[in-house]
Amino acid sequence: MNFNHTDDRRMLADSLGRYVAEQYSFEARMRIAQSPQGYCTKQWATFAELGAIGALFDEDCGGYGGAGFDIAVVFEALGRGLVVEPFLASAILAGSAIAHCGNATQRAMLGGIMNGTTLATLAHDDADQTHATHPTPTDTSWLLNGHKTVVAWGEQAQTLIVSARTSGVADDAQGLSLFMVPTDTPGVTARGYQTVDGGRAADIQLTDVRLPAHALLGEQGQGAATLEHAIGRGILALCAESLGAMEAAKQATIDYLQTRKQFGVPIGSFQALQHRMADVLIEIEQARSAVINAAAALDADRITRERALSAAKYSIGRIGILVAETAIQLHGGIGMTWELPLAHYAKRLVMIDHQLGDEDHHLARFIALGAQSSVA
Repeated sequence: MNFNHTDDRRMLADSLGRYVAEQYSFEARMRIAQSPQGYCTKQWATFAELGAIGALFDEDCGGYGGAGFDIAVVFEALGRGLVVEPFLASAILAGSAIAHCGNATQRAMLGGIMNGTTLATLAHDDADQTHATHPTPTDTSWLLNGHKTVVAWGEQAQTLIVSARTSGVADDAQGLSLFMVPTDTPGVTARGYQTVDGGRAADIQLTDVRLPAHALLGEQGQGAATLEHAIGRGILALCAESLGAMEAAKQATIDYLQTRKQFGVPIGSFQALQHRMADVLIEIEQARSAVINAAAALDADRITRERALSAAKYSIGRIGILVAETAIQLHGGIGMTWELPLAHYAKRLVMIDHQLGDEDHHLARFIALGAQSSVA
């Protein structure tokens, strides 16, 4: 099936939403998040069978979607269920990078990513820019040294997509190259840990890691465009996930206001609380509009696309934190308890703001891209 039509996407949204609601309970999610591996291989395989991973790739890669609205549909459903499986790291960031510039041999890995048997992740952020990851070329190989930090699922992945500077200086967009690094390569060590929102990350140390010449992903020094492509899709995915989490937090708060009583009546009958929820509903609709705009612009020209993505990420960051704070405040003390799903939705909403650039970063980027557009 090809998810290029509205009806097909609606079918995907319905089937995925129903599966998450019925088979991915909050209790199951917490058991998975607290497990040593951090995700469930059985659930991951089932998501692949449902087409949730394949919908994130286009037909040229062996998938049946890959458009902005396909990404939005999948990640909104994942956000509603606080799904912890590595969709963003493996299918979006690493998978998009491989699909964007990989050769036929490298793109063969996408089949394993889509069927859930291969886990890959992007290792981009350096622990210290003054000691950024640098490869040394030889006649037949590369020698890689560096330290990557907060690599999502870095300890569980079989392959890392590592960014390294082959020319230029720090903060220069040009001169970045990407390398496919199997995690069992000598010299690769990972220190894994759990993140505050229930995910997994790792710090990756690369010490004299020798790679064959064909480990280079794409052209030497041309990795910046691929990174922008993959991160852009990641931003859209995070925005849609946040939208799903906001909707779940909103509904949980409405249910609480309708059942919690004070002075013999539901507290939802108090006008002040009704006004606060009305503000939340309006803001969530603004967030939805921003996600729709970003999804529609994903295949537009660069400036239009990146401005729409930064606008969405800025809006989602601001609104997500507002929703999290309001929901907890209206619940009172119980809103902070570990046993209540709301506390975990709030954590995820806050963390999404910090992933792939927070609201301050994307506001500045939106302005800078606008200046570029006016000059052009």
